[in-house]
This record gives sequence, C-alpha cells and structure tokens, in this order.
Amino acid sequence: MTGAEILGVRLACRDVAAVRAFWVTAFGAVADGEGLHLGPQRLDLVAAIEAGGAPPLSNETGFQHCAIVVSRMDEAMRQLDATTGWSPISKAGPERLPAASGGVTAFKFRDPEGHPLEFLEFPADRVPDIWAGARGSPCLGIDHSAIAVADAERSIAFYRQLGFRLASRQENRGAEQGRLDGLGPDTAVEVVTLSCRGGSAPHLELLSYRRPEPSPRPAPDGSPLATVLVCRGRAGDAGSLVDPDGHRLAFEPDHP
Repeated sequence: MTGAEILGVRLACRDVAAVRAFWVTAFGAVADGEGLHLGPQRLDLVAAIEAGGAPPLSNETGFQHCAIVVSRMDEAMRQLDATTGWSPISKAGPERLPAASGGVTAFKFRDPEGHPLEFLEFPADRVPDIWAGARGSPCLGIDHSAIAVADAERSIAFYRQLGFRLASRQENRGAEQGRLDGLGPDTAVEVVTLSCRGGSAPHLELLSYRRPEPSPRPAPDGSPLATVLVCRGRAGDAGSLVDPDGHRLAFEPDHP
C-alpha cells in the first residue's frame, strides 16, 4: 500500500435527520442523501443500533472528534451559538494555545447527540497549504479526526501497517490545553499526526494523554457515539478493522 487515504467519517446517530439538520445549520454542510459534505470532505450518517452511554471524556479511549477548520473563530462561534442542542467540552470558550502547542485557536464541543467536535483556526502565518486557498463562511471543511489512545507507539505501529505516515509529534500541556479538553490545569497530551496519501484531508491524529492518564472505555459498536473512519483500501480490499483501542475503520476498495 503506497499510502492510506481517509475518504470520510461515519457517525452513528439516534436521529439521522436531526444530526444532518444540525450540521447544515451550524456549519453550512451540504446534504447529500443520508450523508453530508463540508467543503470537499465527506460525512456519512447512519442509524445507531444500540443504546448509548455517557459521552467519553477527552482522555478516555472512546473519545474521537472531528476537527472543523474555520476561517474566523468569532463568526463560527456566533453561528454555533445561534443553533440549539450542542454542549461545550471546553471550559472557557475558544482557547489560543501557546506557540509550542501550534499556536492554534480551538474550541471543543458536542453535537446534540454527544459526538465530539472541534473548531480549529490556524494562525495567519501558519495555515497549512491544503487550507490556504479554501473558501467558506466560516466553516471550511474537516481537517482531521483525532482519537484518544492508550499507547502511542502501539497505535503508530498499527496505523503504519495500514499505510499512514508519521508526520509529526508534539506535547501540548498546561492550563490552556486543560480548559480546551475539559480536564484539569495539569493536562499533558502527546499529539501524533499521521498523514494520508497525497497530504489529503482529513488526516488522523492520535491523542496520547500523559496527565490525566488515559482511561480505556471504547464506544460500543453501533452505539450513537460510535465513529468510523472510512478509508481507501488496497485493490480488491473491503471490510472493516478495529484498532488496539477499539476505534473502527471501514475500507472501500481501491482502484487497480
């Protein structure tokens, strides 16, 4: 395999129509059958087949969020505030992280069914090439899906076997990160970026918490909080996989 490619993200929902309406209203997503597009990125919505439990905390291994790139955080927040049903994860509104943590401004929250989401605004001088020419008002697309993992090295090895490439590693720590994640002021998390074929978006990020320590609690398959990465597989491949922490991947066949 020359490289993995994430084709989209699949969310299990109690009420598919309500989640679709939220994404359209809050983010300007475009409905496409049962699914959606936000910018060029694809979001599949499917009916949950099991009851859901309490939403996982940021350091629990069932946690997986979609990060939405915004061109203007203040406008994105006004649009979100005008939409009902969501709830915050971040404790004090959008957080500007220190330069050592990327210097981004971010805000984490949950949609009406509890799926974790993030607004992400890059500093003007550090916008990745893939987003430099993007246009939107104000939500541009899905930059990545981030998953909490218990063991970064184990997860890196697993995803490398699937064709993901290690792009960067950094440790984010301190009060800003704690408020962003809805955790304590002593929060420390290693963020591992895994790139996809051709540098496409969304890519994958691993969140390996040092403090507080990661807690194993994967979302049951088919529950309203189950998130699945839909990936391009090798020629002739199709099916599904579960990573070491219970995160799910579905593969669509690659072209010969």
